[in-house]
This record gives sequence, C-alpha cells and structure tokens, in this order.
Amino acid sequence: MMLGAGALAALAAVIREGSFERAARVLHVTPSAVSQRIKQLEEQVGAILVVRASPCVATPVGEMVYRHARQVELLETDLLATLAPRASPGKGGTGSPAPPMRLAIAVNADSLATWLMPALAAFAAQHDARVDVVLDDQDHTTQRLRSGRVLGAVTSQHRPVQGCRVHPLGVMRYLATASPRFARRWLPEGPTPAALAAAPTLAYDRRDRLCERFLGEQLDAPDAELEPHYLPSPQAYVDACRRGLGWGMNPELLMSRSARRGRLVDLAPGCFIDVPLYWQQWSLSSPSVDALVAALGEHARAELRAL
Repeated sequence: MMLGAGALAALAAVIREGSFERAARVLHVTPSAVSQRIKQLEEQVGAILVVRASPCVATPVGEMVYRHARQVELLETDLLATLAPRASPGKGGTGSPAPPMRLAIAVNADSLATWLMPALAAFAAQHDARVDVVLDDQDHTTQRLRSGRVLGAVTSQHRPVQGCRVHPLGVMRYLATASPRFARRWLPEGPTPAALAAAPTLAYDRRDRLCERFLGEQLDAPDAELEPHYLPSPQAYVDACRRGLGWGMNPELLMSRSARRGRLVDLAPGCFIDVPLYWQQWSLSSPSVDALVAALGEHARAELRAL
C-alpha cells in the first residue's frame, strides 16, 4: 500500500494549521479538495485520522500517519535543497531556489535560555534552514515527539521513543537560590526544611516540582507543601529571585553572574538537583538534522556537566 504524497501533504497541513480552510490556503487548493484527500487517506488506512473540531487534531492513528508525513516532507526538502544548486534555466531546471527547510524541535525553557541558543545560531550560520522551537518541560517534550509535531526533543527521558534514537547531552544542575535580603528575612536560622517550606517559593508552572524535589531529596522533607509564585520565564524566574519575591531552583548557568555580584546566594551549598538531558530524534538520515544534532552536542558538551 502506497500513501499518496498529495494526501499526506493535506494531512500534514490540516494538523499543522488546525483547520481545513487554512490548510487549503497553504496548499493553494479548495477546502473540499483537502477534505477529499483526507477522506481518501482515511479509507486507504482504514481509520479516522482527523477529529473535525476547532482546531482539528489528529487521532492516535492520525498522529502516526502525520509523523510519517512530516518525515517524508523533511527528506524531500533535504533532497530539493541538495539538487537546487544544480538546477538552472537551460539545464532542465527552473532556476527557482528550494524553499528553506523547517525543523521543529521541542526544548525546555532553561535550555533555550542557556546553552541552546548558541547551538542554534551556529547551525543557522552554516545551513539555510528555519527552526520552529516548541517550549515544554523536559519531562514532557517526548510527548511532542510521539505525536509527530516535532522531529527532535531535548528531554530528561533516556529511553527512546519508538522509532527514535537518543544522544546524551549532559547534566543541568539546579541550585536553591534567593537574594541575600530574602535569606536574612525568611531563613534567619539557615535553610531548614520548615523555614524553606514556609517561605515564598517560585515555580515555572504547575508541573515544575524542582523545589519539592530539593526538599525531599536533599533535606529529607518529602511531604512539604509549597504555594509558589508561577513565573513561566527563566529570566523572569531569576529576576524574581534577585528581587526577593521567593526562593527557587535556578540553573547554575543562569545564576553565576548574579552570584558573583552578590545578588543571589546559594542557600544550601553542596546541595543541588541534577537533571540529565538527552536529545531524542526520529530515526532517519538527513544531512540537515545530522548537522543540527552535531551543533547541539558540541554546545551541550561545552556548557553542561558531563553525564
């Protein structure tokens, strides 16, 4: 059974754009043509692939087919980019440059704020590709990979997602930090479990449990109940610590300058949380993806602690 390229492109566009109408505009066809292609693909596969809602979402089977469609797009775009320099008017080519490749990846915010940006810049300096970065917690980025929404992910999960391969990146270390004034006010007897549990704390979002992990693993207080401020930005999180809004777990890569200036203190020297990071990606051979992985690995090794 061969799945038609047009039908796969229609499915990819509908899932990516969220509606048949927007997919039709991207593909330069009518919405009814998109609908017909999806229907034919569903009949061929023998399953419903798209939930017709607002926005449209893929069914579990649809996610598998969508992932295949994205892989086909990636390989074809890589091929066209390779062939484009050879195509010219008078030699059988149109002379039109191939569209730039788009690489969708899922990363955690702390990586994006520290070591990842130099890696992406180094990659972009050598390759005419566009990167779509999706932010998610490192414990959940593989869900994006399973759905086919991204081709690779920075994750804390070392077991490979089905159909993917894993590359170790390094360890991101988190330290319990606060401003000196905050420490004097809230922790006059030092960072005892009771004092830390009572003091205001910070969290990236409601899935961020690093402060609870710190209390449980480092200070033997696994049952502490915290009521944090939520700040979904690594830079805002560090700034909130510096301004005394609460104490929180900051990556040592972000707090080093503030620590040198005396604006942040390590509340419990020698105590920390280490989060191992891995790169998981689709198991396919692509020059562009291989170059991206090389750039990620080089900068991760330079900035992160060794696994």
